[in-house]
Amino acid sequence: MSILRRFRHLMNEPPDVPELRLAQWRALTRQVPLLYAMLLSNTLIVAWTHLDTAPIELTVYIPAVLTALCLVRMILWLRTRNIEPSLEKARRGLLAMVWVAAGLAIGFTAWSLTLFPYGDAYLQSQIAFYMGITTIGCMFCLQHVRAAALVVGLCVLGPFTVFFATSGHETFVAIAINMVLVIAALLIILLNNNRDFAALVTSRNAIAQRHVETQRLLEENYSLANVDALTGLPNRRSFDNHLAKTLAESARKNGIIAVARLDLDGFKSVNQTFGQLTGDRVLIEAARRITELTGPGTFVARLDSNSFALILRSSAVEQESLARLGTMLCSAMRQPFEMPSGPIRLSASAGFAASMVGDTAHALYDRADYATSCAKRETRGNAIVFSDHHASELNKVRRMEHLLHTARLEDEIYILVQPQFDVSLGATTGFEVLARWRSPVLGEVSPAEFIPMAERTGQISKITQIVLRQALALSGSLPRKLRLSVNLSANDIGSATAIEQIVALVGAQGTPCRVDFEITETAAMRDLKQANTALLALLGLGARIALDDFGTGHSSLTHVQKLPLNRIKIDRSFVMEVTSDPASRAIVKTMIDLCRNLGISCVFEGIETEEQLEALVSLGGQVMQGYLFGRPMRPAQLEDYLAREASLQLFESRAVS
Repeated sequence: MSILRRFRHLMNEPPDVPELRLAQWRALTRQVPLLYAMLLSNTLIVAWTHLDTAPIELTVYIPAVLTALCLVRMILWLRTRNIEPSLEKARRGLLAMVWVAAGLAIGFTAWSLTLFPYGDAYLQSQIAFYMGITTIGCMFCLQHVRAAALVVGLCVLGPFTVFFATSGHETFVAIAINMVLVIAALLIILLNNNRDFAALVTSRNAIAQRHVETQRLLEENYSLANVDALTGLPNRRSFDNHLAKTLAESARKNGIIAVARLDLDGFKSVNQTFGQLTGDRVLIEAARRITELTGPGTFVARLDSNSFALILRSSAVEQESLARLGTMLCSAMRQPFEMPSGPIRLSASAGFAASMVGDTAHALYDRADYATSCAKRETRGNAIVFSDHHASELNKVRRMEHLLHTARLEDEIYILVQPQFDVSLGATTGFEVLARWRSPVLGEVSPAEFIPMAERTGQISKITQIVLRQALALSGSLPRKLRLSVNLSANDIGSATAIEQIVALVGAQGTPCRVDFEITETAAMRDLKQANTALLALLGLGARIALDDFGTGHSSLTHVQKLPLNRIKIDRSFVMEVTSDPASRAIVKTMIDLCRNLGISCVFEGIETEEQLEALVSLGGQVMQGYLFGRPMRPAQLEDYLAREASLQLFESRAVS
């Protein structure tokens, strides 16, 4: 049983690995034609030397049949040597080769031994040599297919050994013994070569698989680095690279390209109201609409959350063409986004800019970005094409940004204060602190210009701390009943570091804290969780929190519910129409009742006329702020202001008595 098991083990091929089977087939296509060529030449030589001694059947007819079979097989192999077979065909071919090898080995062996008696000693020696050398050659040609090589060796060695060992001639007995030893050694060599060949194929296959995996990882990394995972569009990095290449190529050809930036207006409210999953679906649909409208010749990328960018070739960069495309894109974004939760309506603002001679990618994108900012500010929901007018404005803005960046802000930023008057008490209860910038180069710069610029350039937190230090210093010289309100930007409440610095400044001032902090709805919308954390840290100091510009943002009631607020400041847009618009009066009344029910105070901004004041008081308004009660003033003017107010209160009390 042990011998049979060993024989079965020798006959078994290596594991049926597809790559190994194909490699064996490719090896055979190179070696089998040589096998048949060797077999034919040796056979014809033996038949020729026996023509005069053996019957014609053994020297002509049988060799002719064997030769024909070999020629047919050789032609078949030669025709397939340059054709890559299927795995199944390779398996069938290898199996057939084993059977064919067995048949040919038996046939040629039988012919050789039948021919042996008709020759003299020399011809008989030739038969022995023929059988031995041909067998060894065939086994070497079939070494990559273990079963075929073994079959050839056994089919020849068995009859050969028995025939010559029983011949009674010492020389032939010795040849039989030599043949057994040579074939045994040859089998060991062939088995080792076969094993090494299988290992080589396996190793090469493993290397190929690792290469495929490496390539897959490279492609995956490239995709992660250059493709937006949500929309499938190129991302910001890919856009920057493509813009630089496209601009350089256009410059070489004296051509023109254009860049556009498109922002979905108010998109953050979609995530706040409907959830991120719905917001993602909106972005995917927006990307589809943009791609569909612009066509295959336009490069479309997603830059960030709600911002897309386009690179247009020279055929579509004329002013009118850009304006027309902008109108189409903005109109497409105004169409409802059909979602499972219901239709969502948004708008989009876009800015276009065409390239100029000597442009850099940064300069071209900067112009498109500025045009988008103008569109959002001046004609929200529409598109603007960058013009000479915008170029003049942009130069001014960039100069201002440079001066702001290089300014000695501690010396150039100063504060004004505007009173907040409680009509029920007939007295000022606090002041809003307003930041101002006096540049040695530009003179007085409007806060409407430098505050957004400071937010954009990352300097707003530094300005906030300068303003807060001045406010804290001022609060120490004011009567204890008066509080100061300082505005915080989105950058301030969105940064844990900025909040820590603010807490440290207020904490160093000591108690009690008489500073209130005002935040906008837009600032709170960025990250409600972080906003809550920041505001709770400020409340722990004894500060109060006010929500500024209430009614102009998105999901206002959500913010009132989720944020730790002490006060709401009603935006001036409602105050302006409170005397003429019944709807504005109804909204103001609702806001007053809301604050009363929530137990928080309500401040009205922008009061400029007695009529506005009377209307607000009749609706239940209490704390007022506006030019009617006092314009922003320097801290040095506060003493006179408070003295006049005290004198007026004394005069009124005497008049009443």
